[in-house]
Amino acid sequence: MSEVQYAEGRGWLRASSIGIVVAVLTAAVMVTLLKVGLSPFPKPPSLKFAEIVLGRPLPLPVGLLFHLSYVTFWSIAFVRYFRHRSLATALALAGALWIGILVVFFPMFGWGFAGLAVSPKLIPASLLPHLLFGLLLWGFNRYLPGGTAARLAPGEESA
Repeated sequence: MSEVQYAEGRGWLRASSIGIVVAVLTAAVMVTLLKVGLSPFPKPPSLKFAEIVLGRPLPLPVGLLFHLSYVTFWSIAFVRYFRHRSLATALALAGALWIGILVVFFPMFGWGFAGLAVSPKLIPASLLPHLLFGLLLWGFNRYLPGGTAARLAPGEESA
């Protein structure tokens, strides 16, 4: 890791830590909604993906490990490699990932384009965790030690 990356808060440890925290918080929200019966998903998307990859039925913790891995991956990508790490950029990443789940993963799961074969409720239900991802990613990157807020002069705004 270069001195510049560390000075800019782009180190591996910081990026990985942000990813893990964001993954755990978003999973906690989604599992809570599932357990109280408010989730319209037939199965958590991360679990469905894990079952497709591994080719057999799996318990929820395996799906949560898949969730942890890909949320951490995208968080590391954002923190270490995105030139502009603004709220708009974090939300754009979240939006791109949301479009990906609607267009690629829901059809792969047999749920149809945008989940419409199951219910139109899957569209907003999948948007909310992606928005939460973008907000948490931006917030932790900005406000944890080494983030952009720590490097700004008083009154200065980040890009």
